[in-house]
Amino acid sequence: ACICEMNKRVSNCRVDNGRCLCDAFGSGVTVYCDTLTPKCLLMKAEVMGSKSGRREKPKDAFEDTDGLYDPECENSGAFKAKQCSGNNCWCVNTAGVRRTDKHDADLKCNQLVRTTWIIIEMKHAERNAPLNAESLKKFFVDTITNRYLLDGRYITNVLYENPYITIDLKQNSSDKYSGGVDIADVAYYFEKDVKGDSIFHNNILNVSIDNEAVKLDKTSVYYVDEIAPEFSMQSLTPGVIAVIVVVVIAIVAAIVVLVLTRRRKGKYVKAEVKEMNEMHRGLNA
Repeated sequence: ACICEMNKRVSNCRVDNGRCLCDAFGSGVTVYCDTLTPKCLLMKAEVMGSKSGRREKPKDAFEDTDGLYDPECENSGAFKAKQCSGNNCWCVNTAGVRRTDKHDADLKCNQLVRTTWIIIEMKHAERNAPLNAESLKKFFVDTITNRYLLDGRYITNVLYENPYITIDLKQNSSDKYSGGVDIADVAYYFEKDVKGDSIFHNNILNVSIDNEAVKLDKTSVYYVDEIAPEFSMQSLTPGVIAVIVVVVIAIVAAIVVLVLTRRRKGKYVKAEVKEMNEMHRGLNA
């Protein structure tokens, strides 16, 4: 028997050739405990457990608005391109985040689109003085490379704009070497850590900059895929739809006011005839 230090959501742990192996909750897939467990298996384990118990973003960046669901995973731990819940189905990226509208079971997802860029945006609690930007960058780079085993070349930026902290992770499919961890898995582990729900076994992440504990109030994760997502009008948020409706109503109201004003002045017919004559002259020109 052994303890899986990098995933507490496992059972049946044993040692094989000096490595700790365990079975992931929910799927039974064997995982190695000296590296990160794929996100799809982690989500499946969390669902099974729950059943029992400031910078401008790229135009195609999107958040996970669906949250936790029971995913279909490949034996490798990767997400299947098509995910369903009941009669609702959708396509996901390699981070398991929905990138299409929801359809019926006839939906075709021809490929698992790769997430090549993940933006993690955090906000720290109010403080009297800003943090030291270099110390902050060093802490997060060291944490991501040592705690989550991600090669440092995939951390392309750590930006501090008091009180916002932004971390960019970029990794193309050709960049990811065999045995290396995926940025989607890293982001999932990291998000769980900073939200106080660590996946590690008895290993809490303490965010400390220059020996001072830093409290993070809010964390958001944005995903940019190598192919733009395919959301339609129906997937817009109610707020955006409300704005569009208000604009349309305003345009219609303006037209009605214009027509009524012209009628009241007795110039509506003349104006209409004049405009028709101008249109004819334009067509004949």
